[in-house]
Amino acid sequence: MTTPSIPGASPVAPRSKLSLYLDLIRWNRPAGWLVLIWPTLAALWLAADGFPGWHLFMVFALGTVLMRSAGCTINDIADRDFDKHVKRTTQRPITSGQISVKEAAMVGLVLTLLSFFLVLTTRWEAVAWSVPAVVFTIIYPFTKRFFAMPQAFLGIAFNFGILIAFAAVTGSVGSTAWILWLANMFLVLAYDTEYAMVDRDDDLKIGMKTSAITLGRFDVLGIMAFFVLCLGLTVWAVLPYGLGWPFWAGMAAAAAQVLWHFTLIRHRTREGCFVAFSKSHYIGMTLFVGIAAGLALR
Repeated sequence: MTTPSIPGASPVAPRSKLSLYLDLIRWNRPAGWLVLIWPTLAALWLAADGFPGWHLFMVFALGTVLMRSAGCTINDIADRDFDKHVKRTTQRPITSGQISVKEAAMVGLVLTLLSFFLVLTTRWEAVAWSVPAVVFTIIYPFTKRFFAMPQAFLGIAFNFGILIAFAAVTGSVGSTAWILWLANMFLVLAYDTEYAMVDRDDDLKIGMKTSAITLGRFDVLGIMAFFVLCLGLTVWAVLPYGLGWPFWAGMAAAAAQVLWHFTLIRHRTREGCFVAFSKSHYIGMTLFVGIAAGLALR
């Protein structure tokens, strides 16, 4: 691909393949994998009743980053034609033609296989749960064409880490895992609706469906309700463990962040909504710290 020259301007050096691949997997935007890793680690700690050991910790930490990166490639392949019409996404490597669909697909396949290899070092039950996780990761980008709230499909894809964590430690997925799964579903609905609010005007023009469009003028109220449901379900799941003040301190910190999110999104500005989304991983982090500390000090 040749970059057109502009009279009087210095020539622009072509980007290396490595730089483009890192851009493809959003390497410089860690918020995407941070929102995934904290709920997964919280589930891992609860399933193991404390620190799960370095092997499982590394499997789930690395696997989360790899699968999020693979998900980005799948999303960009599916959305390459839509992204041309959204200001924020016009320069993504596939959309701008700097990386071919075939190249991106190979990157996604390699990342998925690496993640799958990590799961193979655990129980077969965890391996079994990882299969539908991949399927929903592939399906999610296409739901934006027909489903009113595709963020729910994203939540399903994101939440498999919780189920796989319990399967890897205990060999089964019980009620605690499913309550945590539902709690994180509402967390995903909250922060990804904030993200969808950033692109709402562009999405309306191109016919994309999002929870921000579906909720309409009730978007802020819906997001706050999602946050409250997440925190309430988390308490329900964790209360039997008797984690004491560290857990409640984490809950208080998470609740304070929810109030801060309200101040960021209530006027529905692109800047405020994007900041809210980009900082949403701190809610999961404070909940994880409260759970891990409570288990350690119990």
